[in-house]
Amino acid sequence: MTCNNLGAMYLGKGKCQFRVWAPLVQKVEVHMVSPQERIVSLNSDARGYHQGVVKDVGPGTEYLYRLDAQKERPDPASRYQPEGVHGPSQVIDPSFPWDDRFWHGIPIKDYILYELHVGTYTSEGTFEAIIPHLDGLKELGITALELMPVAQFPGKRNWGYDGVYPFAIQDSYGGPEGLKSLVNACHLKNLAVVLDVVYNHLGPEGNYLWDYGPYFTDRYKGPWGPAVNFDGAHSDEVRRFFIENALYWINEFHIDSLRIDAVHAIYDFSARPFLEELAMTVHKQAERRSRRIYLIPESALNDTRLLRSRQLGGFGLDAQWNDDFHHALHTVLTGEQKGYYQDFGLLQDLSKACGEGFVYTGQYSSYRQRRHGNPSIQIPASRFVVFAQNHDQIGNRMQGERLSCLVSFEKLKLAAGVVLLSPFIPLLFMGEEYGEKAPFPYFISYLDADFVEAVRKGRQDEFDAFQWQGEPPDPQDEETFLNAKLNHKLRQEGSNRVLFEFYKELIRLRKEMPALIPLSKEAMEVSALEKERLLFVRRWTKSFEAMAIFHFGTKAVSGDFPLPEGVWGKVLDSAEERWHGPGGRTPMKLHSDGEVFFDLPPLSFTLFGREKDK
Repeated sequence: MTCNNLGAMYLGKGKCQFRVWAPLVQKVEVHMVSPQERIVSLNSDARGYHQGVVKDVGPGTEYLYRLDAQKERPDPASRYQPEGVHGPSQVIDPSFPWDDRFWHGIPIKDYILYELHVGTYTSEGTFEAIIPHLDGLKELGITALELMPVAQFPGKRNWGYDGVYPFAIQDSYGGPEGLKSLVNACHLKNLAVVLDVVYNHLGPEGNYLWDYGPYFTDRYKGPWGPAVNFDGAHSDEVRRFFIENALYWINEFHIDSLRIDAVHAIYDFSARPFLEELAMTVHKQAERRSRRIYLIPESALNDTRLLRSRQLGGFGLDAQWNDDFHHALHTVLTGEQKGYYQDFGLLQDLSKACGEGFVYTGQYSSYRQRRHGNPSIQIPASRFVVFAQNHDQIGNRMQGERLSCLVSFEKLKLAAGVVLLSPFIPLLFMGEEYGEKAPFPYFISYLDADFVEAVRKGRQDEFDAFQWQGEPPDPQDEETFLNAKLNHKLRQEGSNRVLFEFYKELIRLRKEMPALIPLSKEAMEVSALEKERLLFVRRWTKSFEAMAIFHFGTKAVSGDFPLPEGVWGKVLDSAEERWHGPGGRTPMKLHSDGEVFFDLPPLSFTLFGREKDK
């Protein structure tokens, strides 16, 4: 497969190659609309590609494709849409003064992810505005920045999942130059960059792929309408479009990993599925460039085929988001059991999530009214991404409330401990580390009134499953977007500052405490006492051992509880006054003969460590 040659490729010296796949069109012309208007015909081939090298075309040239002399459309592989989704595409100069020539990425086991939305992370809402915050994220201990989708969407406000030009970087965020500047700055600070990409659908407004070719199929229907055509007639070219897109981010923007949105909505029954082909191509590219590059899908299927190697019948992807872990933790903390939360609520669920990964591994799901999932016990811990909250789990609530608005300060610390002391890859959602209160509801800025109304109705239908009362914020209202912007000053104040320092300490321990460094299910033990509301997580190496006791009960509990033999030192106690707790009751040193008497405050956890006898 030839890389990155769809769209308008500036070749230098006033030459530009145009290439577009349009098998439904007999004649394609390039209509240069500025700086000088002219029309140039492209040559076509048997596979439906139209192409040509045009002289006297430089960066900044705006153009449209004229299809059979009847309609004009932007380039499906446009690199930049300075006038939005309905305006002309623009030729860009791909060169950039990169400073990261010695950057090879970091191992995925070392990822501590920080998910953010470019438009709401700062008041400016741009890539460049994020750069001054990188030192603060480094101080926290973050190793990888994960950006929600940045492909061009309608208007100036959107989560990003309504993008319609997969190659074009959102103009209001700062375009291609802005994204490259951010990635460059991250790499100079040893931060990896993960980009969220959407290959299961395109948004409704500004989606002109229908005019070019069979990018979609009515044989399958997803949540957003006809599915992307990954396994029907002409699907080779559709696959090429999206695989070239993945390589575009890797090659031209130096992106380290791609988070692939909702792969359960990619319908593909071919002998070599798109996801497998994508993984093979990206991993080969990583080898060529001597870089660590990973693919991290989001899936609601609990299907380990995504993560298994090709030799074992899998697709060979590198890690995946684990919603089961979130649901198990969320229900224990909040008591909510509506919608998909009805399948969870027991501490045993959280115990299984901490020890195995998936909670649903083939048993009956009341929410789905069928069996769900397959066993994940054999999947390495480093291949699951876990979280206490993310954009979906916040934004898909009626009011977009964060966990900080749903539970107490003590429960926020519990949530942080469960996620960051786990053997999985942790993900924080922007502002979580200091208890940000700003909501993160869904927002859009469509120009088409019919699409706006469809989104409003669709959101209300989703909320009905949770039986939430009241009216959701209007996704089209600019205030909904503005209210979601972070207040970074909170990090310096009171309990918010304490929570930040608490997260910082947990991340430090995760990186430095010998028993917590290896991400291994084999070197760990997890158990739960449902009645006492206690979760025990023990992890070890040959020389060191760690034990965390999480108490989710609302009343103090005391008694003899298991602790392996030896002399244990207290490493962290969430109940201590320094963490704005009610006061720790556990001594700094414990001598255990297999059981120890504990007096545990409510809603707290304690981490112990010891060096094994040699």
